[in-house]
Amino acid sequence: MSGPIRPPWAGPLGLYHPGTSVIHRAPAGLKLALLAVFAVAVVVVRGPASSVAFLGIALLAQLVARLPWHRTTRGLLPALVTAALVGAYQWWARGWATAVEVAADLVALVLLGAVVTATTRADTLLDVLARLARPLRHVGLHPEMVALAVGLFLRTVPVLARMSLETRDAARARGLDREPRAILVPAAVRMVAHARTTGDALAARGLGDD
Repeated sequence: MSGPIRPPWAGPLGLYHPGTSVIHRAPAGLKLALLAVFAVAVVVVRGPASSVAFLGIALLAQLVARLPWHRTTRGLLPALVTAALVGAYQWWARGWATAVEVAADLVALVLLGAVVTATTRADTLLDVLARLARPLRHVGLHPEMVALAVGLFLRTVPVLARMSLETRDAARARGLDREPRAILVPAAVRMVAHARTTGDALAARGLGDD
């Protein structure tokens, strides 16, 4: 009997979800600029109180955007696990205040990033990134290639996550879920094969010939 069907993982940055909220209607460039300012503020402003406030801002943005919570929480799961582990270590090493600050900052950044990408079409987001990368022409980098690299990253993260889950399920079906090599080696082989296939597809389209 096969196990339950897993919904596709949206990755740490989520997937676009159509809507009519004020955040959906805001220009993509403005959203990216505000996200950058938010990230700088999270790094510069210290203390657990400010970190909780930043997390509250990210949660408020989630509510204003009216995004489905089940999609957001599924995409946030890796960040939540990481925040819990890092927070636990910081609590043991430096106290509860640092633990709250680090964990809340991490979740706030990932959540707001998920809100931005969930309310912005991928092609619009990549167009903005290409315009922002135009000064890189002076150092020999094509803005379109920079945008393509970002797009490939956003598409590859959920693919690699799905491969890891499928490899773990296959190992579990053989009773080898406690054997690291039965998971890591097949997963690495599949990821390398995916990377080579992607590279061959790009080369076939003449990308990167310059």
